[in-house]
Amino acid sequence: MILPGTRAIDSVDIRHHDRIVSTSDTRAKRPSLDLLQGTLDLLILRTLENGPQHGWAISERIQQISEDVLQVNQGSLYPALHRLERQGAVRAEWGTSDLGKRARFYDLTAAGRRLLDAETVQWQRMSGAIDRVLRLA
Repeated sequence: MILPGTRAIDSVDIRHHDRIVSTSDTRAKRPSLDLLQGTLDLLILRTLENGPQHGWAISERIQQISEDVLQVNQGSLYPALHRLERQGAVRAEWGTSDLGKRARFYDLTAAGRRLLDAETVQWQRMSGAIDRVLRLA
């Protein structure tokens, strides 16, 4: 569902009824839901609020916290991280992962914290409105 004044940035593939997997448009069309613009960005920013992480760790943390309902694939995650970096919401620097591999670590900037606060308020407003419709319509 796309709400007026919004646009989809990523789609989610409902391959399993208990899981939502982000996808890029390179795969065959399947029944899907559209994430509201900014949802993935909000999840990334919130994940980075606890400190710098590399991409794979961000994806794993979102999956873990959502109890395997949300699975962010690399085709969605890295474009979102690069977009947030261009916007100045995150900064990236090379480092070494726990496995000893070279990886880019992403960290929230002051601008990213402000964006996170604003997007959280918007998400709470939107999810509250959807909840009211689901309960009262």
